[in-house]
Formats: sequence, C-alpha cells, structure tokens
Amino acid sequence: MPFTIAALVSFEEDIKKSRFQAFATPVESEQDVKDFLALYKDTTTTHQCWAWKIGHHVRFNDDGEPSGTAGRPILATIEGNELTNVLVLVNRWYGGIKLGTGGLVRAYGGAAGQCLLLAEKIELIEKKQVKFSCSFSEWAIFQYELQQQEIEFQEDYTAEGVAILAKLQVHQIEGLAKKIQDVTRGREQLRILEEQQQDAG
Repeated sequence: MPFTIAALVSFEEDIKKSRFQAFATPVESEQDVKDFLALYKDTTTTHQCWAWKIGHHVRFNDDGEPSGTAGRPILATIEGNELTNVLVLVNRWYGGIKLGTGGLVRAYGGAAGQCLLLAEKIELIEKKQVKFSCSFSEWAIFQYELQQQEIEFQEDYTAEGVAILAKLQVHQIEGLAKKIQDVTRGREQLRILEEQQQDAG
C-alpha cells in the first residue's frame, strides 16, 4: 500500500554552526516539483539539496555538496519511510565548520528524517488522467458532476463543444464513464490516458 504525506511540513536544526532547514511536501508530477523548487528558491543559502520520488521515478540533487552526501541520503530517507509522491528540500547555511562527508550524510539525512517524522502519512490514492468531450449544452451537467465529486479538471472550449481533461481516483472512473454514455447517448466515451503521456508533460 503506497503512502504519501498529507501536507507541507518543515524542520530546522543547527549542526556545528551550519543551519539546516528541511521542507517535505506531497507532489503528483515533475511540474509540481519544479513549481515548488521555484517557489522555495532561496539565494541566501549555501546549498539547496533535494530529492523526490513519484511512483517509480526518483531524482536527487547535491547542489554543490560532495557527490552522494546530500541528495542521496535525502532520497534514502524518503524510501526508508516507504513514501512516494514526496519531495524533500534541505537548505543549508554554512557556518564555517566543515562537517566532512560522513557528517554531511548524517546532517542531510537527519534533517530530512526529522522533517518526515512531523508529516502525517496518508494512503496514496491512485489517480488516472482521463479525457472526454461533450457539447456545450451537456457541459453544465458534467461540470456539476465533477465539482460534486471534487475531481480536478481543465476544460478547453473548441468549435464543436468542450474537451475535458480530468484526474480521477480509480474508483470514480466507472461511474463517470457510465454518466458520459448516458448523457451523450453513447456518442462520447471516457478515454484513460496512459502514464507515458503524463511523463512527457
């Protein structure tokens, strides 16, 4: 059963005059990662090291620290907590005392670990991206339905009608597919987009 975290949490500690500040946040896509890192970019830091895991995809960055001393320990902490769809960013302000490679591994891994301890773990509900189309007159019905079920969606108005891209929890797919068939009298169908297309975006 995959788990993620419920919301953004942060943790700070000082180690030998260096200040470490960790943030852990749930993410659903690489775009979420980019947006978060852009938002939390801090030019006052000496290093901004991070790691994330989304499904089977992982990435980490040492941001100028010796290779393997920052990003990898942060990632190891995410995996050690059996979490996915999580990004952990650890900022460091250098205080003048070198920590050595072992000290850095412990400091970055430790800050990430303490931060994740503060987070509420929640079961990750698998979502799939779907798309369907409808006429302008049918859109109000679907819009109401999507909002009632708290489904994320984007609509795109075309000459023929409305094209909808939505993210559904797996158990919601069947119901919406049936609704589309009923409302459009079988003219339109729900299409599930494969993972590969999401990765490309």
